[in-house]
Amino acid sequence: MTAPRDWHAEDHTGWTRAARLFSNIVSPPVIFAVVGLVLALYSLPAPQALTWAATYGLFVSLLPILFVLWLLETGRVQELHMSDTGERQLPYFVAIVCALFFLTLIVFADGPDLLRCLGIFNLIALSALSVINTRWLISFHATAISAAWAITALVFGWLYSLPVLALLGLVIAVRLYLRRHTVSQVLGGLALGAGTVLLLTFFGCFV
Repeated sequence: MTAPRDWHAEDHTGWTRAARLFSNIVSPPVIFAVVGLVLALYSLPAPQALTWAATYGLFVSLLPILFVLWLLETGRVQELHMSDTGERQLPYFVAIVCALFFLTLIVFADGPDLLRCLGIFNLIALSALSVINTRWLISFHATAISAAWAITALVFGWLYSLPVLALLGLVIAVRLYLRRHTVSQVLGGLALGAGTVLLLTFFGCFV
């Protein structure tokens, strides 16, 4: 794969700058935080929902991204998107530990089923990504947005999933435009995200 279009700071101009900004905003931690909030509000009254959503967001989104930012600040990774697969292993490990901690907490505290299922998804998907990325730079962005689309379709219906489907197409286009992934790496991410969600339906999740 050729070098990413936004690899150098001096290239962060025009459409490349806009695409990079979009990619940073619609990133896996943000996607999962939003999905967690929506599922919590759907499952519980607002005060309880916000507490669980904040807990989920802390462990599954905020702590992992803060760890990545620390790695970036201390020079342990070259850049935020970590195109070098070797740089992703420690962040994935930390994210897996955080997801496992959240899942343990929600099981013992008898939290909402949908958030429990989302925590299970995170644990499975992150573990798979950590293994696959030792050899192949599968797209985490594609994994996250395809999972969000599948969950929305299953929980709220196909009509409500259409805006997420449109966002999915935009995320794919941006990641390919930035040359952060090949088509096969994006397709692999889509299959992992949606496939894992569908697999969990056989165990009573998201249905």
